Amino acid sequence: MINSPKDIVERHFARHESTVAAMRGNLEQIVAFADEIIQALRSGNKVLLCGNGGSAADAQHFAAELVGRYETDRRGLPAIALTTDSSVLTSLGNDFGFEHMFSRQVSALGSSGDVLVGISTSGTSANVLNAAKAALSQDMRVLAMTSTHSTPLAKLSHRAIFSDSDDTALTQEMHIFAVHCVCAIVDEHFS
Repeated sequence: MINSPKDIVERHFARHESTVAAMRGNLEQIVAFADEIIQALRSGNKVLLCGNGGSAADAQHFAAELVGRYETDRRGLPAIALTTDSSVLTSLGNDFGFEHMFSRQVSALGSSGDVLVGISTSGTSANVLNAAKAALSQDMRVLAMTSTHSTPLAKLSHRAIFSDSDDTALTQEMHIFAVHCVCAIVDEHFS
C-alpha cells in the first residue's frame, strides 16, 4: 500500500515532536555551548565551524548568524565556516586528502582560545575528527553537534549537543534548532 502525502507528513510531524521532546535533555548543554562561544568572543577570539553536506550548510548558517545577526542588532562577531572557500577546499582535498581539508584550515586560521564547532550527524566524519584533533593541539575549545554522546566526535569535544536520534534528517533539524537557541543567547549577551 502506498502512503498518502498526508500520512507521510503526519508521520514526519510525530517523529519530529518525539525528537524535540528528547532534545529537551540538552537544555544545560545548549546553555553551556553558548557560554563557551560567548567567553571566546569576549576574549577577542573567533569561532571556526565545519561539517559535511547538511552539516556544512548548518556551519555556514551558524557563521552567518554570528557575523551578521540572529534577531538583535549588535556588532558582528568573528566566525568562519571552513566549508565555503571552494579554492581552498579543492586544493587541500587534492594536495592533502579530503580527510585533512578542515584540519589544515584549523592549523592555519586557529589560535589558542578560539572555538571549533564540529557538526557531524554520525560523529564519525574523518575530516571533522581531524579538525577537532588539530584544534585541541592548538589549545582551542572543541564543541560538537552530533547524534549521541558515544560518537568519536562527542568524545573528543569539551561540550556536545546531541539529537538523541539515529535519523539524519531529524538530527539536522535538532542541530539547526540548537544553533538558533545558541544564537539567541549570544545575541542577548552582545546586544
